Amino acid sequence: MADVNEGSSAAPTYDSDLLSDQANDSEASSIGELARIAAKNRKPKLPHWTSLIDCQDGTLLEQVEICVSEQEKRTGAGRTAAMGMKDVYTVYLVETRVKEQGASGLGEGHTSLWRRYSEFELLRNYLVVTYSFVVVPPLPEKRMTLMWQQLSTVDNFDADFIERRRVGLEGFLQRVGAHLLLCKDTVLHGFLQQEDGWKDTVLATGFQAKQDSRLKSLNASFRLKKPDRKFEDLKNYASDLQSHITAVLKVRAKLADRLYGIHKIHGNYGRVFSEWSGIEQEMGDGLQSAGHFMDAYKDYIDDYMNEEEQIADQLKEYIYFADSLKSVCRKQEVLQYEMEKAEEMLAAKTLQRDQIQGNTPSKSFSLRGMRSKIFGPESQESRDAQVKLLEEQIEECEQHLKRSTQESVSFMERALAEVERFKKQRTTDLKEIFINYAILQIKISKRGIAVWTNTKECFEKM
Repeated sequence: MADVNEGSSAAPTYDSDLLSDQANDSEASSIGELARIAAKNRKPKLPHWTSLIDCQDGTLLEQVEICVSEQEKRTGAGRTAAMGMKDVYTVYLVETRVKEQGASGLGEGHTSLWRRYSEFELLRNYLVVTYSFVVVPPLPEKRMTLMWQQLSTVDNFDADFIERRRVGLEGFLQRVGAHLLLCKDTVLHGFLQQEDGWKDTVLATGFQAKQDSRLKSLNASFRLKKPDRKFEDLKNYASDLQSHITAVLKVRAKLADRLYGIHKIHGNYGRVFSEWSGIEQEMGDGLQSAGHFMDAYKDYIDDYMNEEEQIADQLKEYIYFADSLKSVCRKQEVLQYEMEKAEEMLAAKTLQRDQIQGNTPSKSFSLRGMRSKIFGPESQESRDAQVKLLEEQIEECEQHLKRSTQESVSFMERALAEVERFKKQRTTDLKEIFINYAILQIKISKRGIAVWTNTKECFEKM
């Protein structure tokens, strides 16, 4: 992963192990050497998400190590139990360990507990509702999308997919733990430490009921009179970001499929050269060696495609980050809509009072005036009572408008500050993701050059 040197944010340096295989490949002059390299890379370790996370002072991640270390498939009674079927699900081992004794994180020592994906979803939903101005980190996808062709038919219990989801869940917890506000939430702390009763604790907060009641009081679709330009631009940016990343991932999937096919079809070279070597005396050894190198060329692409898919997962995360941005924009629209409705209500009550007092222009039409012409004017006592009631309602509307305005302004200030934080994170992350992708393509190319160079030497010795 790329690290930034002190005093220079534009000059990345890289781990020496990242490109070390190229030197080994260029020196490989035998099938045994290639086999050694292939065995070394057979099970590449998934990238650790902390390399993409800025761990700030005072955050939970600075004081506590958070990891999702294992996954396990289990069966038990579930929604399908009534039909005589067992529910199959995956659980993940969440572990925390205090880095330094005396740190004010989650106490002291080491904790570990198992969590289902649905519990991660519940935690995130709680954070989205409770901290609606925060760009809450997304969870890894529940089902595979934007996969390259060779993996498009893999089910959701595939070992490789579950492993990649484990890495994504770990990244989610680490991003939350690195956020200055989210990391202090007691519900998050309970998720990391409280194995029994945590779900009841979350539901007891009533977060979902609060969100549902607010949304039900509004129209499903509403139009603002004066949309805020900053949030409109942010919403449009989120849509554009999703479309561009989706397009990049689709192109990568096509290229990965072509590259995979090109390498695999070289296995035909290996088969033909090996068969050919059986009828040649002088050229037999050279043809057989060349066939072995072609087989190696065919086989090593599997590990690189696995590594490339992991990089694609990191890029895919920003498709869902864009949804988080849209969620913040939607909340701002709801608050502004409530403020505009409060203004309309205040204006309507004020107009009613003025009509009773006779302060409206004579040409204005009102039901009250029409009723007076038909049934006669109201008594002064009746008008005074109505004016008094409207005065009280106007005061309530003014207080409601004041609260709505303050809530909207406070939300916008905090949300815009959060968006600036997100922009810095986005720039750093995407820069490193694309650099790592470029480095991987260099590794693949140099590996291919090494194989073909050795193949050429085999032909020269014939």
